[in-house]
Amino acid sequence: MQISENFLELIMHDFTLNKAQFKILGELYPPSANWDSIMLSKNISEEDANLLILLKGKLALKAQSQIIINYQNMIEFNKIKSSTEVQKNSTSLEINESLRIFCDGACSNNPGKAGSGLALYYGNNQPILIYGEYEDYGTNNTAELNALYKALIIASESKSKSIIIYSDSKYSIDCISNWAYAWKSKSWTKKSGEIKNLDLIKKAHELYDDIKEMISIEHVKGHSGIEGNELADRMALNAISSKSKDYLEYTYENIEDVLY
Repeated sequence: MQISENFLELIMHDFTLNKAQFKILGELYPPSANWDSIMLSKNISEEDANLLILLKGKLALKAQSQIIINYQNMIEFNKIKSSTEVQKNSTSLEINESLRIFCDGACSNNPGKAGSGLALYYGNNQPILIYGEYEDYGTNNTAELNALYKALIIASESKSKSIIIYSDSKYSIDCISNWAYAWKSKSWTKKSGEIKNLDLIKKAHELYDDIKEMISIEHVKGHSGIEGNELADRMALNAISSKSKDYLEYTYENIEDVLY
């Protein structure tokens, strides 16, 4: 999110911030004379925004440090809880249900901040949405590959009898299910030069090769109104904004609220 005047007013105490808040915002303490104007051009994560609100007030340095520690512990606890819930929800829905997995990646300023997202459809149930694999310096291709690799992991652990994975990245699909066979036969080399993202391609291809008889992978056109693809894209963007490296479940009430 971008810092606004309203947000600054929300986190300030006596028209200023404390040392911990300035540190989060990347400003030296004591700050420059026009620090508030500088802040208005900054973008911060949702986690940093929450922490800035919690740190509001004239607090001793020890108290500031304790608030940060408590908040970080809460974030870690919620990550563990969310990961457990994703596994539990998936297990309860997957038995004897068909499974459709839409996966997508996103990148800001390619290369730049990157993340991956997935939408899991078990039968006719509401989709389970997950996001994660944030990278400070990734590419659109790495984000797409990470998403497809996560989809393969979910497929390999599923008890569903029918599994289809959908991706709008022809590059990722071809790397893992097509080109990898030729590269592997030539000791993971190709005539035209370096195979980019090789480590990721290797492990994704190995998993694909193990389960390829159980699944199918299909290419879909991106940004064409396909619900699952659009949801996976939203989750990839959410991974970037939240900077979540772990895969977490996205909670929602109405699917329309996620799409629009």
